[in-house]
Amino acid sequence: MKRACGVLLPVFSLPGNYGIGSFSVKAYEFVDTLRKAEQTYWQILPLGPTGFGDSPYQSFSSFAGNPYLIDLDELVTRGLLDENELKGLDWGGDPRYVDYGKQWENKEKVLKKAFRNFKHSLEHPESLPRPVQDRLDRPRYEAKLASLSEGTKEYCLYRAIKNSMGGKSWTEWDDPLRLRDAAALQKFEAEHAEEIEFHMWVQIVFRDQWTKLREYANVHGIRIIGDMPIYVSPDSSDAWAHPELFQFDKDAKPEKVAGCPPDYFSPEGQLWGNPLYRWPYHKETGYAWWMSRIEYALTLYDYVRVDHFRGFDEYYAIPASHKNAMEGTWEPGPGMDFFHAVEKHFKDRFPELPIIAEDLGLMTESVLKLVKDSGFPAMKVLEFAYDSDNKNLYLPHNYIRNCVAYTGTHDNEPLMAWIQGQNSDTRLHMIRYQGSEHTPERDLYWDCIRTVLSSIADTVIIPMWDYLGCGPEARVNAPSSAQGNWRWRMRQGEFGDHLIWHLGMLAEIYGRENRKEQVKK
Repeated sequence: MKRACGVLLPVFSLPGNYGIGSFSVKAYEFVDTLRKAEQTYWQILPLGPTGFGDSPYQSFSSFAGNPYLIDLDELVTRGLLDENELKGLDWGGDPRYVDYGKQWENKEKVLKKAFRNFKHSLEHPESLPRPVQDRLDRPRYEAKLASLSEGTKEYCLYRAIKNSMGGKSWTEWDDPLRLRDAAALQKFEAEHAEEIEFHMWVQIVFRDQWTKLREYANVHGIRIIGDMPIYVSPDSSDAWAHPELFQFDKDAKPEKVAGCPPDYFSPEGQLWGNPLYRWPYHKETGYAWWMSRIEYALTLYDYVRVDHFRGFDEYYAIPASHKNAMEGTWEPGPGMDFFHAVEKHFKDRFPELPIIAEDLGLMTESVLKLVKDSGFPAMKVLEFAYDSDNKNLYLPHNYIRNCVAYTGTHDNEPLMAWIQGQNSDTRLHMIRYQGSEHTPERDLYWDCIRTVLSSIADTVIIPMWDYLGCGPEARVNAPSSAQGNWRWRMRQGEFGDHLIWHLGMLAEIYGRENRKEQVKK
């Protein structure tokens, strides 16, 4: 990655209509703003469909997109929805936060109406305005249906079954469908063909809208950094469709699950509950499922940040029957064998794999070696820098070029709130290190931002809420809390002219300006 900078902002955090950020005109305006501000990267969170808890890291599928992010206004333009009907629905009362309950109540209903109108328009194109008719093409639509990946089709079937079961997890379905009996699946597909096709259509709409937005960003010199969680959700089409990939027993029930051991902050450890991989089986297949998963991710993003990278070195395995993480064991991951396979698989497309290693947390010698051997840029987070001595790896004077530096991530407090919450010793260390002795309290966060931007790190990503100087109200995720996460939204006009100028000025001062020439229109 070249010396440059960018902004972290989830798509759902964009301003816009219908209660959540989406691939709407506001997303295109955000891209334009990034370009004006001399930014090169837009980092987002995973784009998969979310379930209980609304976490993008607990998705129903590794091969599907989140319907909540679809731009409904585009469907209005196509004549598939009525704008007045949309505005008459309750999408939540506070534009600063996503109300996922309202999304759950309304989004699928609205999309099903658009789907019915779409199907009608295929049969009766004369019922729609001429510009819309020109875009209707049954052979093209059928080709898109056929071109969906196997993983996406598995998700669509899984989602149709899940809906028919009242939303229950696949682990609670009746055995014939839970265990994928061929006759039961065939019968369900025949009886619910339209429901399955609806979910396939949603994925086509999602992909078409996202591809158009990503291409627009690329043309304007903006590259997308996306996230790929290492684990899949327990309630996912991945786990249901491919139990052989995971540490499940013969009845497709987990033997061990993921988590992390007890520490100062979590005396009982953290019991995540995600299925663990059966790595020897993956190796036997040449990591075929992983190659498909990475291939899918690289159709969405220009760079992929692999979450919980240390799990490829070793992972913490907890017996599935346990109620906490106190008695787990560390077990070996696939190590460099996996990444050599990835490199070989993609060598014709990528001379250098566009992967970023999320190597935060407990760093053992073997994890450090894996990161170094992989050659992937690792992460540095300034909020972790000031709680020890001058050897702290997150202090900017200890950075190397091949890293991605942040003030904080989506899991951290907004920078302003973090500064205000530090004890006197940590705060003094930060102020002395940054030369902030004479900086007013309200501007300390700008000194933190400058410190990271001025570092040797090739790539710097600053969360949008840090540039805005937000407090605790803008925290995107508090890992210790199961509620209230993934909700914050930037308000319309907050990323205004003065802030655009300020970001551009800093990018130029520290040699991080976007060097791509503006495309002539």
